[in-house]
Amino acid sequence: MLTYEQSIEEAKEYLLKHDDFLVVSHVQPDGDAVSSTVAVGWLLSCLGKKFTLLNEGPIPQRMQFLTLADTILDMEINPPTRMFQHVICVDCADFGRVGLTNQFFAEDALILNVDHHPTNDGYGHVNLIKTDAAATAEILYDLIGIFSVEWTEASATAIYTGILTDTGGFRYANTSPKVMGIASELLSYGVNGPLLAENLLEEMTPSQMKVLIKALSTLEMSADGLISWVHVTPEHMVECGAANEDLEGIVNYPRNIRGVEVGILFKVINENAVKVSLRSSGNVDVAAFAQIYGGGGHVRAAGCKIEGTLDTIIPQVIEQVRQLL
Repeated sequence: MLTYEQSIEEAKEYLLKHDDFLVVSHVQPDGDAVSSTVAVGWLLSCLGKKFTLLNEGPIPQRMQFLTLADTILDMEINPPTRMFQHVICVDCADFGRVGLTNQFFAEDALILNVDHHPTNDGYGHVNLIKTDAAATAEILYDLIGIFSVEWTEASATAIYTGILTDTGGFRYANTSPKVMGIASELLSYGVNGPLLAENLLEEMTPSQMKVLIKALSTLEMSADGLISWVHVTPEHMVECGAANEDLEGIVNYPRNIRGVEVGILFKVINENAVKVSLRSSGNVDVAAFAQIYGGGGHVRAAGCKIEGTLDTIIPQVIEQVRQLL
């Protein structure tokens, strides 16, 4: 197995050797996914490479400020018209997370897989994976550092944004001394840390607030107080005028209750499927649970999709999580 340093060199060689890349992140991209996508785009532009940025769906409105974010194609509206031989997947814990963008991968496409999820199975031809990195953006900081490129405020802002969002504003356990050192350096390039924190972590849209209220009205707790959960239905989403991006962070509310070990958000996709998002205090490995259903993530934060109705899935999941306590 290659060391992390060897993997970085292999990724560098891949980028220098090839051209005309397709860069994709996971479905329903979060801050780290979008930031990593545009950071790779910026690096490729510095190297004089051709590239196309793509996602299965739209980029969250709150991430549109990032340079190159407006060039990320939404394949549902503006799909590519050809296949790509060289593909870079960022922040995708497994191959399935690329969603329907894989229809634009050539059958013999060479994939560079850049990720920080412990559940990543190394699906790339080149794998740059560091499971103790706070964010994929942190790995890209390391990768960018071995090229002869000059940081700009825009590129520094992209990396800072990915780290900021995946560390919960430098509050989560993944906030290492290295992370704080990186953040300090990026601030020296002109990153406006307070403004990013305000816009990405504090500010809420009316639709976000409305759907949060709906979710909290469904709050339940196990008898022992160790598990708490909420749910959101399609009807809630329509009534609140909410989009998927408005659900980000809701799962933290049941988790933040004193004494709760695992917080869960059940998001009804349709009458036959539910998306389950889990957050743990650290005593329960929710990634291991999510993998049972083909999902993944981290020890403290993971998710999966389960086939079935909400009424059957909630007690099923609660009982399985209880067995892990």
